[in-house]
Order: sequence, then structure tokens, then C-alpha cells
Amino acid sequence: MSKPIRNVVLVHGGFVDGSGWQAVHRLLTADGYHVKIVQNPTLSLEGDVAATRFILDDLDGPAILVGHSYGGAVISEAGTHEAVAGLVYIAAFAPDKGESVNTLIADPPPGAPVPPILPPRDGFLFLDRDRFHASFAGDLSAQDAAFLADSQVPWGVGCLAGAVTEPAWRHKPAWYLVATDDRMIPPGAQRAMAARVGAITAEATGSHAVYASQPTAVADLIRQAAASAAN
Repeated sequence: MSKPIRNVVLVHGGFVDGSGWQAVHRLLTADGYHVKIVQNPTLSLEGDVAATRFILDDLDGPAILVGHSYGGAVISEAGTHEAVAGLVYIAAFAPDKGESVNTLIADPPPGAPVPPILPPRDGFLFLDRDRFHASFAGDLSAQDAAFLADSQVPWGVGCLAGAVTEPAWRHKPAWYLVATDDRMIPPGAQRAMAARVGAITAEATGSHAVYASQPTAVADLIRQAAASAAN
């Protein structure tokens, strides 16, 4: 029997930074996992993949690579790294070869909520602060959502255009957590991407910020991936 996988690498999405993973980090490290959080610059997909591989290069042993939202595009590209034993998508984009976030959001389903993304400013995107709570973090407190809205990380438009060259999910096992109340990436689109990937799929009642609002569900799926990918 293979040794259990104890390394976990967490990749955040657009508009936020790695601090949102704090509760997941606490749960996993309490169980003895070695958890690293990538502070990807969100200037370009290429740059964020490089930042992720930089963390992976420094690990001793195999890892589960986890991505939230746009972080799913990052792990799809970076996950070909030899240290990666499995991929976990948390309400995330899962592009195929040649696809980008732009192509995945180009044709939203009828009636889907429209994320309140403001017009680009100097090559960067922000969410409308007044609509941030309802669209991104509906199940967080108003105070916590306001903090996320006020600490937004500028999301480079180049990130959305970056195309995946060889999706890691075509070669490695994957898991997917669908956020059923997501108003940024429609739950139906999440289920479709999970099915295309062939991911083992779980669902949690949560907003797009499910990684912060439902950390137990997120940590449970990561534990499942770590146990299964080791066999």
C-alpha cells in the first residue's frame, strides 16, 4: 500500500488572496497535513502557474493540488508537475486544452446571474463593492464580505485570456466541490465541468466563497482525495 499523501497546496482565485484559505488550513494542519498556500500574483495565467510550480518544486513527496474559481485554471495547467498526485476543484473553472476562463464564460446559460465585474481599469478587473456580498460571498457575514470587498486584489485581464496547453485532469484523478448557491459560476456549469473532467463530485450549500464559508466540506473532499490518490 502506498503511503498516505500529506502535502496539500491551495491556489486562490481572482479578486482575493490566499488568506481566505485560513479555516481550511487550520482543519488540515490539525490533522497533520503539510499545507502550502500559493499567493499567485493574478497578472497572467503563465505567472500564476509559475508561482504554483515554485511551491510544488519545494515539496518532499506527492501533493494534492487544490484550486478555487480561477485557481482551477491554474491547477489545470500547473498540475502536470510531477509532485501532483491529484487535483481538487472548489467551485472552479476546469478548462480543456486551448480553453481559457474567457472561453468558459463566453456563453452563460439563460437566466444565470451576471457577476458584477466592473469595466477594466488599466488592465485590471474589480467587482462592484456594493454587490460583492450578494454575488461572491452571500453566506458570509456582512462584515466578512465587506472585508473581502475592501481588500480586493486587482485581477489582470491577462489571466482570463490565458489558455491551458495540457490539462492535468486528463492524466490525473480529480475531485470537484459544487457550490449550490454560487452566483459567480453557475452551479450547472460547475456540474458540467466536473462531469467532463470525470471528477468525483460532492456538493455543498454555499456561495462562491464556499472555501471560506464551508471549510469543513472543502477539507473533507481534500482528505478524500489525499486518501484515494495514494492508492
